[in-house]
Amino acid sequence: MNRNSIIRRLAEKEDVFDFVVIGGGATGLGIALDAVTRGYSVALFEQSDFTKATSGRSTKLVHGGVRYLAQGNIPLVFEALRERGILRKNAPHLVKDQRFLIPCYRWWEGPFYFCGLVMYDFMAGRLRFGRSMCIGPKRSVKTIPNLRGKGLTAGILYHDGQFDDSRLAINIARTAVDAGACVLNYMKVTDLLKEDGNVAGVVVRDEESGDIYPVKSKAVINATGVFADNILQMDTQGKRPVVRPSQGIHLVLDSSFLESDCAVMIPQTSDGRVLFAVPWHDKVIVGTTDTLMKETLEEPIALEEEIQFILQTAGNYLARAPRRSDVLSVFAGLRPLAAPRGEGKKTKEISRSHKITRGNSGLITIIGGKWTTYRKMAQDTLDFAIRYMDIPTRDCVTESYAIHGWKPDPDFSDPLYVYGADAGEIRKLIASAPEMAEKLHPDYAYTVGEVIWIIRNEMVCSVEDILARRLRILFLDARAAVAMAPGVAKILAAERGKEPAWQQEQLTAFTDLATNYILNG
Repeated sequence: MNRNSIIRRLAEKEDVFDFVVIGGGATGLGIALDAVTRGYSVALFEQSDFTKATSGRSTKLVHGGVRYLAQGNIPLVFEALRERGILRKNAPHLVKDQRFLIPCYRWWEGPFYFCGLVMYDFMAGRLRFGRSMCIGPKRSVKTIPNLRGKGLTAGILYHDGQFDDSRLAINIARTAVDAGACVLNYMKVTDLLKEDGNVAGVVVRDEESGDIYPVKSKAVINATGVFADNILQMDTQGKRPVVRPSQGIHLVLDSSFLESDCAVMIPQTSDGRVLFAVPWHDKVIVGTTDTLMKETLEEPIALEEEIQFILQTAGNYLARAPRRSDVLSVFAGLRPLAAPRGEGKKTKEISRSHKITRGNSGLITIIGGKWTTYRKMAQDTLDFAIRYMDIPTRDCVTESYAIHGWKPDPDFSDPLYVYGADAGEIRKLIASAPEMAEKLHPDYAYTVGEVIWIIRNEMVCSVEDILARRLRILFLDARAAVAMAPGVAKILAAERGKEPAWQQEQLTAFTDLATNYILNG
């Protein structure tokens, strides 16, 4: 996945692409993969790095959505449970079974939640991850030692999926590139090309070099999530917004706050939402919130009231309540919810189902949805677009298409497990010279060799790309990420042939960014 060689292909291509996809999150990458594996030519452009926005800031769950079941959204749960099973088969190196426990403190909660989760298992059918069961308070505390035992009447154990969102996205991008797609990050769409009022391609600017490329295509798909309205405004000035951004934040704690590999799901918080505490890369992610936002930021910042809500709610259920000083990292993300027609609708009530529209110019826009259903969203979008196009109709094949790195029965205790089948290449590079095996931080297993392999194979352009979305350390331990940044900046500058001034600029930019992930006070 060499960025320079893909740009050369783009510059040299004279014929028209079948599809141009705008947006390098889960949805856009899924569409690019679907298109190229059907045999269509496709280019995808992301204005920053892949999953820089929403798709890299999830709760790290591949799930059917227990709360959607409670809301009565049965079709979405059926779809998500099916896609959960498909994703685990297609990317077993990144999607794994995760046990959850629902603590019950009122007599009726045990039988009530158990009945619901039996239905959840039934709906998953042969793609079920495990069987739900009701356990007593003693076994519940034994399962999660830091769970508050006072007043506990029962616990419900159930199974869902857990994954690494940005790592999966990178592997989807590599899968698409392997199949022949033109997939590029740091390529900003600055305008739409039109012929007789119809969209006929895009104008993109390489944010690295400043070079401009007009790219013609038979169809353009807007899969930019929370930024969808920006593209729609290029198409039709003054168009009514179609996205309502909702912010969710997560706090990252040390694994000792659960003392278990089992996650916790609180089904009813004080404001009627759910709260998760999920083991992830030897840490615990606690979230999330649901706050309606007026503006869309590429780097959203957690609000103080959101931080306090999570700390207080988690403290109500854990014997050892987390404090601000315990937070290793805090990150915020924006959900691209379909804006409701009526005013006053709460964000938790807005459907998470996806919505596909076609403008008068032919511009296709996909909004809404969730990570778990990215593949089905892509399939629906391509099927929708093809109905309006004069091209051969070809069937979707992604339901059984292995994602790059596919490896059965991975060892999830291996620090390199997220690379799947590529892990062997990284180990060879690490073993090739003593300096390659040097650790970047005394408390973590990341090495110089791993970073060099990432730079050479995963289209990184900045220190942030590496520390935030390849190694994930910014999301796991922001202070450790800051400590690692000088070493990573030096390696990146050397690999890319950059001057010391560029190296310092990268270091300064990352250090400034990381302050948003560190919780002070």
